Amino acid sequence: MVCSSPRARQNTNASRLLGSVSGILQVTSLLILLLLLIKAAQLYLHRQWLLKALQQFPCPPSHWFFGHFQKFQQDQELQRIRKWVEMFPSACPLWLWGGKARVQLHDPDYMKVILGRSDPKSHGSYRFLAPWIGYGLLLLNGQTWFQHRRMLTPAFHYDILKAYVALMADSVRVMLDKWEKLLGQDSPLEVFQHVSLMTLDTIMKCAFSHQGSIQVDRDSQSYIQAISDLNNLVFSRVRNVFHQNDTIYSLTSTGRWTHRACQLAHQHTDQVIQLRKAQLQKEGELEKVKRKKHLDFLDILLLAKMENGNILSDKDLRVKWTHSCSRADTTAASGISWILYALATHPKHQERCREEIHGLLGDGASITWNHLDQMPYTTMCIKEALRLYPPVPGISRELSTPVTFPDGRSLPKGIAVMLSIYGLHHNPKVWPNPEVFDPSRFAPGSAQHSHAFLPFSGGSRNCIGKQCHEQLGPTLTPRFELLPDPTRIPIPTTCLKKSNGSRRF
Repeated sequence: MVCSSPRARQNTNASRLLGSVSGILQVTSLLILLLLLIKAAQLYLHRQWLLKALQQFPCPPSHWFFGHFQKFQQDQELQRIRKWVEMFPSACPLWLWGGKARVQLHDPDYMKVILGRSDPKSHGSYRFLAPWIGYGLLLLNGQTWFQHRRMLTPAFHYDILKAYVALMADSVRVMLDKWEKLLGQDSPLEVFQHVSLMTLDTIMKCAFSHQGSIQVDRDSQSYIQAISDLNNLVFSRVRNVFHQNDTIYSLTSTGRWTHRACQLAHQHTDQVIQLRKAQLQKEGELEKVKRKKHLDFLDILLLAKMENGNILSDKDLRVKWTHSCSRADTTAASGISWILYALATHPKHQERCREEIHGLLGDGASITWNHLDQMPYTTMCIKEALRLYPPVPGISRELSTPVTFPDGRSLPKGIAVMLSIYGLHHNPKVWPNPEVFDPSRFAPGSAQHSHAFLPFSGGSRNCIGKQCHEQLGPTLTPRFELLPDPTRIPIPTTCLKKSNGSRRF
C-alpha cells in the first residue's frame, strides 16, 4: 500500500488548479478572439454595404479605418467643407472612423427633400447631448416630439413676442452700459462672454418672467462657462474614437469634467424652476397667471398637463428648460457675436445700419415691434452675417425609408445624412462669390431658392425660437463704432471654442 504525503497532495492540487486556470484562460482567449473576428466581419460587411449604397456619390480618398478624420483638423473643418463643396456641390460622403459614413448635403434641392420628410435625428452624436439637455425637442422623434412641440408652440405666439422686444432692448442696453465702462481700459473687448450673458438675461426675462438683470450675477457667469465647456466637450467627444462608450468616457478626465459641468448647469436650472414655483404659490399669483391671454414659456411648463393627465415632474421641467435655455443661449450668442464681427469688419455697412436705426428711433427712443419691419438694410446685413456664419453648421437625420433626389441619385434606408448648413451657405453654385459679405443678396424682391438660406433649419423641425433670434438682431446696433482686433482674427469652427483668439473689438 502506497501512501501519499501531504506535500505530494498539495503539489497535485496546485497542478490541477493551475491546469484549470490555464484552461479557463485558453477558453476565454478563444471567446475573445471569436468575438473580435465576428465584430471585424460585421464591420467589413457593413463597409461593403455602405460602399455599394454610396457608389453614386464620389468623394476624396479616405483611410480604410480612420476615414476622412485625418483630413479634418478641428480648427480647419469648416474650411475643408468649403473646398469639398466646390468639388461636390450637391452631396459628398464623409467617411468616419471604423468604417462608418454619412452623406453631407450642400444643395438646396437636396435639403428640401430631406426637410420635407419625417426622418428621425441621427442617434450617433446627438446622444452625447442627452446627459446635458435631456430628451427635449432637439433629441425627441415621432409622436412624442410632436406632443412636446404642440405644447410649447403657444409660448412663441406673436402677441407674446411683441412684448419681448422691449425686454430684449433692455438687456442689450445693460450690456452696452457695461461696454462703455470698459472702454477706458484701452484694450480689445472679448464680446462673446458679454453676449452670452445678455442672451441668457433676455431668455430669463422673456421666457421665465425673471425680474431684474442677471448680467452682473457671478453665478450666471459660472453657468455660462459651464455651457461653453459642455459645447466644446461634446464636439470633442464626437471626434474621439476612444470616447464613444459611455462607461469608458465616464472614467476619463474629460468625462468627469463633463459630469461636473452638467451638475452645475442642472443646479442653476433647478433654482430657476423652484423660484418660479414658489412665486406661483403666492396668494392670487396662480390665478393671475391663468387669466393671462398668453403664457410665457415656464408658465406653460408649470401649468401644462401631458395627455395622460399627469403634471410634469421637476425632471421633465428641467429637461425642457435646459434644452430651450441652453441651446437658445449658445446659438443666439454665437450668431450675435458673428453678426457684430461681420459689421466690425465691414465699416461702411455698419455705418449705414447705424444711420438707418438712428433715423428711425432718434436719440434715446426704445425699439418696438412696429420698428422691426422698418429696418430693411439692417435686416439684410443680419441675414448676410447669418449666411456667412450660421449658428448651427449642420443637422443630422437617419433615413427611415429610401430617398431619391431630383437629379436621380438615391440613398437606401438606414443611411445617415448631414444637412450641412455651412456648406449650403458657402456653395458657389447657390451663392456667387460666397465668401464676400454682400447684404444685397437679401434685398427686397431678390430671387433665391426657398431652401438656400437655412440658419434656423427648415421644415416642421425648424427652430421654434426663430422669431426671437430675428427680433434680437436689430436691437444690437451699438451706440459706438465697432472695430476688429487685427492681432487675433477668429476662425469659424463647429464648436464654440474659437481658434487663434476670438471675436474681440
